[in-house]
Amino acid sequence: MKNLSLLDKLIAAVNSIFAVILLLSYSCYFISPNSISLISFLSLSIPFLILINFVFILYWLIKLKKQILISLVILLIGFPLLSKFYSFNNKKTFLSSDIKIMSYNVRMFNLYKWMAKENHIDKKIYRFIKDKNPDILCVQEYHHNKDLVDLFPYHYIKSSDKKNNFGDAIFSKYEILNSGSLNFTNTSNNVIFADIIKKKDTFRVYNVHLESYRINPKKETITQKNVESFKIRVEKAFKKQANQVTLLLNHQKETHYKSIICGDFNNTAFSWVYHQLNHHRKDAFEIAGNGFGSTYNFAFPMRIDFILADENMAVNNFKTYTVKYSDHYPIMARLNLKP
Repeated sequence: MKNLSLLDKLIAAVNSIFAVILLLSYSCYFISPNSISLISFLSLSIPFLILINFVFILYWLIKLKKQILISLVILLIGFPLLSKFYSFNNKKTFLSSDIKIMSYNVRMFNLYKWMAKENHIDKKIYRFIKDKNPDILCVQEYHHNKDLVDLFPYHYIKSSDKKNNFGDAIFSKYEILNSGSLNFTNTSNNVIFADIIKKKDTFRVYNVHLESYRINPKKETITQKNVESFKIRVEKAFKKQANQVTLLLNHQKETHYKSIICGDFNNTAFSWVYHQLNHHRKDAFEIAGNGFGSTYNFAFPMRIDFILADENMAVNNFKTYTVKYSDHYPIMARLNLKP
């Protein structure tokens, strides 16, 4: 620090603080929100912290100063996590035996006019899905759509609110042998599943919609007055998510089929929730995706929707479609039942 100017000394001190925070944030990948809920807040900030530390690296690189090691060492420690933020793979293998599976939070097809300037969102979403032609479609925040029901010969729909016909759905071109719901308590969120047969192969698909924070980042600003309310809401959501994931994992143990877990996790790939669900699985984005893979319509890259394939399946392709018909973007992967 002796050869640094006063300004650079100050920048180095700030750099050290952000580097330490990033290092601490890595632990949220391994600690359940039910153990230390506060640490889970850091999982939401990891993408920001990674980019901030990259900026510091560029600064010290330009200055040719050894302080570049402050952030560089921390980023190297967390290198396995960086692939969850950005993927360079862009795998493009197309086999006739692939299963094309899409996950899409459709926000009830704009039923309550959140997108005031857009008309006929339900028709636009239908035409998009028909054009992409998935074999299996998992929909979160589903509201009855006759076009989709007619498009797929098999489906399982579970409504959490009978009055508004709101819930989740699995549509399939292949026969559904068995289906069901985990029926989470005290929430409108849920996980549903379907056992699907393709020729002689039977596999299970879980459509996941974990607890939401009930926050709209585009409209709600975090201020000193509402920070405590925000903290309580997010903390409750983290704990509910942890309990929901435990139920899902216990349910999964009861089947001998290969399974695919996909849907809206309402959490990032740096969270304990994701770590548990992705155990012995293949994140389709990491293996075959490209870029940031953002799945939420927000100014900063935010990946909260996932397709996690069974470890005994091959991931041949992954794509995020940035169509703005919902607050989420649809994602689709090509999976092969043979590894």
